[in-house]
Amino acid sequence: MSENKLSRRELLKSSAASVAALTVGSKLSSADDGQYTSNYDPKGLPTVTLGKTGAVVPLIGYGTGSRFCAVTDEEKALEMLTYALEHGLYYWDTAHSYGNEEAGIVSEERLGKIVKHRRKKIFLATKVDARDPDEAKQQIETSLKRLNTDYLDILQMHSIMSVEDVEEITRSGGLMDVVLEMKEQGVAKNIGFTGHCSAKAMALLARKYNVDTMLIALNHYRDEIENDRPQDFENNAIPVAADSNLGIMLIKVIRPRETVRGLKAKDLIRYALSLKHMHAAVIAMSSLEDIKNNITVLKEFKPMSEDDMKKMQLALAPFYKHENLEWMRPAYRDGMTA
Repeated sequence: MSENKLSRRELLKSSAASVAALTVGSKLSSADDGQYTSNYDPKGLPTVTLGKTGAVVPLIGYGTGSRFCAVTDEEKALEMLTYALEHGLYYWDTAHSYGNEEAGIVSEERLGKIVKHRRKKIFLATKVDARDPDEAKQQIETSLKRLNTDYLDILQMHSIMSVEDVEEITRSGGLMDVVLEMKEQGVAKNIGFTGHCSAKAMALLARKYNVDTMLIALNHYRDEIENDRPQDFENNAIPVAADSNLGIMLIKVIRPRETVRGLKAKDLIRYALSLKHMHAAVIAMSSLEDIKNNITVLKEFKPMSEDDMKKMQLALAPFYKHENLEWMRPAYRDGMTA
């Protein structure tokens, strides 16, 4: 562990003891020790440069929320993570809140068992839920300890809910200032946000604030009206993020299978990765079979034709109108067991 990384950890430890007096350390390069150029190995899988971050990542990131945490056999879960890494899926996405309380599983702790020994091989993203700045700093410190690391490749503000939420996050001394401070210290190489409730709110964050990435759902919400038109994610928030050169990742890519019969996971993934402006999709994988299937999808990936994209959009229409699934409700936070 380098002296610089130790100093970053000590800075965060001081925040846990006296959160309001967090000391800003020396500003570090976002590409220190060649993280984005020499350590990752996609094993021949197709990769993409993640917008302004400059990071090169596989087209699929490993989502380690509720479905991954439903795997209660720890040895099996670690085997899955190791297999994914050794076969090119080195982009791992987690969150402070991800886990399976009933089984005593914490996603970050599980990942940390691998990260501890192979940190430079993994592009690591986590999320902070809290809006209170003091609580947010404590969550970040906890996440670093769980993950056995001194830095994050992406630190994301989790689950943007509304324009009012954006206003709370971006007030002076609020959560935005906390994550910007983490970036200045080198604790976070990049900062971003996630969401699945409000296209308007996510477009606002992407347009007006200095963030690097957006993790956004391809989903159902069409009841948010602006200028007499429904606000959908694909045609509203995503182009705004693209104009700001954000790294744009998708979630909820294969969930339409829950409401629309006959859809295949591989076709839904291919559709998502063929959308304009997309960089990568973060997909939950709860078995070795899932991992192997997704690796095959990447190895064989070719963008869908315009006609096939239109056919998929028609097939997805019932999904976009569905309102009854628990995870589709605004109060739901990504990664919860549903």
